[in-house]
Amino acid sequence: MPAPAPIVDIFVPCFVDQLYPATAMSMVKILEAVGCDVRYNPDQTCCGQPAYNAGHLGPARAVAAKFLDDFTPAPDEDVAGPRYVVSPSASCIGMVRNAYTELFAGQPEAADCRAVQTRAYELTEFLVDVLGVTAIAGARLDGVYTYHDSCAALRECGIGPGPRQLLAGVAGLVRREMAETSTCCGFGGTFAVKFQAISVAMAQQKVEHALDTGADFLVSTDVSCLMHLEAYIKREKLPLRCLHIADVLASGW
Repeated sequence: MPAPAPIVDIFVPCFVDQLYPATAMSMVKILEAVGCDVRYNPDQTCCGQPAYNAGHLGPARAVAAKFLDDFTPAPDEDVAGPRYVVSPSASCIGMVRNAYTELFAGQPEAADCRAVQTRAYELTEFLVDVLGVTAIAGARLDGVYTYHDSCAALRECGIGPGPRQLLAGVAGLVRREMAETSTCCGFGGTFAVKFQAISVAMAQQKVEHALDTGADFLVSTDVSCLMHLEAYIKREKLPLRCLHIADVLASGW
């Protein structure tokens, strides 16, 4: 008998749900194409990161406890194969893996927290590191792209060459690395609100580095970074398009 399909409970972050829902659908399309049993809990809300980053640990813990409830299978649920939590956001997954350890230290939810943390992955690292997928069949996008390593992907989740491996398998797409690809874009959630001038200047620097490559597309794992950069690009009417990696991998098929 064939091995059971891995069960993937998708987590759709706030930014994606409210502003870029097509990215969530791209993720579902990709996961189903590589043989996953994709499931969605409509009761899911937020991972708690906005409250946590603002220093409101009590409200953050309450929201995070709901996240644990939403992504902990019921005891009587029949699960034949391995089960994972996958999101198109390294920022949210970084929150779950790292900040939850602090939030639930010594709390009754600590065991559930550890169980969810061991199953939580950003989309590209799940594809590459868990499933061993390094290319999506039929993916095609013509043009030149440059890649932005988000702070959360690189520093919180330890995501390295995986996204570039997947993008290398997209027909018609050529990579040109920009300078300081791992430098922050300037978003940082509430940082962009509290320190607007610094945030915009950091976005300007990132976009200028991207434009210097002659790229058509600026690609990343985090839609929050891309939203921030896209706002600057649109304001300045610059010839550069921001794309989440899921939307790239879902193109052409």
